[in-house]
Amino acid sequence: MTSIEADYLVIGAGAMGMAFVDTLLTETDATVVLVDENHQPGGHWNWVYPFVRLHQPSSYYGVNSRALGNEDWIDQSGPNEGFFELATGHEVCSYYDQVMRHQMLPTGRLHYYPSSHYLGDNRFRTLDGAEHEVTVRRRTVDATFLLTVVQSMRTAPFSVADGIEVVTPNDLPRRAAGREHYTIVGGGKTGMDCCLWLLRSGVSPQSLRWIMPRDSWLLNRAHIQPGGQFVKSFRESIASRMAAIAEATSVEDLFARLEADATLFRLDPAVTPTMYHCAIVSSRELDQLRLIDDVVRLGHLERAEHDRIVLRGGEIEVSTPSLYVDCTTQGLPRPPSVPVFDGEKITLQSVRGCQQVFSSAFIAHVEAAYADDAVRNDLCAPIMHPDAPLDWLRILLSDNKAQVRWLKDPELMDWLKASRLNVLRDIFPDFGDKIRVRDRAFGALTTALTKTNDQLSALMESG
Repeated sequence: MTSIEADYLVIGAGAMGMAFVDTLLTETDATVVLVDENHQPGGHWNWVYPFVRLHQPSSYYGVNSRALGNEDWIDQSGPNEGFFELATGHEVCSYYDQVMRHQMLPTGRLHYYPSSHYLGDNRFRTLDGAEHEVTVRRRTVDATFLLTVVQSMRTAPFSVADGIEVVTPNDLPRRAAGREHYTIVGGGKTGMDCCLWLLRSGVSPQSLRWIMPRDSWLLNRAHIQPGGQFVKSFRESIASRMAAIAEATSVEDLFARLEADATLFRLDPAVTPTMYHCAIVSSRELDQLRLIDDVVRLGHLERAEHDRIVLRGGEIEVSTPSLYVDCTTQGLPRPPSVPVFDGEKITLQSVRGCQQVFSSAFIAHVEAAYADDAVRNDLCAPIMHPDAPLDWLRILLSDNKAQVRWLKDPELMDWLKASRLNVLRDIFPDFGDKIRVRDRAFGALTTALTKTNDQLSALMESG
């Protein structure tokens, strides 16, 4: 067994691990050992389907020190027209490879071990079978706590009769040709992506059946565009959201108001969603999805026969042979939160709702800039990923509480202003040396957020 010394041992070179290491290498002189199961950085992006794209703009994804694609590019056509571009899965993988080769490794302070298995107790095994032990001077960082599992990493959770084909989204492009009918199983982001890819490929909406165990509230991509050209509309959407919260008389009334001002979408206005997973769509994508009439809402698929489909909530008869596409994953993992900073360990988690890469970079900055774990944990309160619609309120309440804490620290606010991973980076003007003006603005925002939080708490208690 060989012995290695480093300030930090980071387990996992996915999106969260890479964002953490990037900030640590940029803002400190620390040495890092980075261990990962995959053959290259990027985590689950190495396993995704070929037509996947980011749902959020590329302009605030990746690592802080390097843009993903052309940060200023606005799509000129297609369902994302008028918004910042969305990187493909291949582009994301290439990006992380370039970050590793062109930025991280040249520092000389990172030792990267791909295709390696972490054994626990600061030990790992490389592909050649050799075992290594790391003497960690500062902390061990778990970047796998929110590990994402995609369809190609496990078997389908439903059974099918002999002769019925089931494919993962990874295999759909090479198995889709010549089919009369397709059954998309799963109502989340992946299910939406498969439906949209088939429709863009010329498949008729009448040739699609969509098994949707739960309908979801969806975020409007128009309201989460960063950059100076969108700052006015971004601020207006935040003000509209706060007004809806202030005027709502119940949770149901709040969602009606959020839908009315296009903060949130749903597939069918006649169906009340029971899920919220932070999925993002544009209005054009939503229009395409609404062309599919055969949406089955009878719970999870249990078994597909040649003449019927058995679901948890009932059965339906089928007559046309269909290619089944397994889009059934949990999506964002939701383990119970633990303290981010805990003695010799850091556990990477979201400290802003559904913003894992920003959160990881933020945690690295807090680790570097503050000396006390109590202070660090106060700034980095974990926010569990959502599942039900009420979680929209819970996450916003947590985000607002975090923002109130961050507003008290001008240096931290300067870092947030400069962070490319921070979608809110352009919300606040550049105050320069106008300290009194800044303090008044931050004070007014703190008051507004506190009032909003009081209303959110009251709505959650009543709902």
